[in-house]
Amino acid sequence: MRKSLVLVAGLAILAFGAGCAKKTNPILPRKPVPAGTVEIQFTKTVQGPLDLTLDGTRIPVQQNSKKGGLRLIVSGLTPGKHRFVLISPLEAFGPDQGEWELQEGKGLFQVFFAQHFNATLYGKSEELPPAPGLPGVKARLEKK
Repeated sequence: MRKSLVLVAGLAILAFGAGCAKKTNPILPRKPVPAGTVEIQFTKTVQGPLDLTLDGTRIPVQQNSKKGGLRLIVSGLTPGKHRFVLISPLEAFGPDQGEWELQEGKGLFQVFFAQHFNATLYGKSEELPPAPGLPGVKARLEKK
């Protein structure tokens, strides 16, 4: 009887400790987004390659891992409105195009739906020319 009371008390303490643990919200950024930066959190891991067009200019997207990533960080943007298009031969995004409005001294965080699909391509795909990019604007796909 005594052992069962100790066991119940121990489980109650563990349950209380687990309930009071600090919870993180996966829809909010882990740290504040720096000024001039857009952080996109995908709902699933994106394998890439990604093709990002910003204000009519293709931006090269660096990808450190062959397994892909969950976050796309675009830095070096000026305040104001920027039109974007995000495409990939292996993923579909929602939204895949739109407009970002950056305010002075603030960054932007968005969550994008990502879905992987297996495309059947016949023949050899045509290689795209290297993306020219915009001065000072960098984009990278990160794991977490």
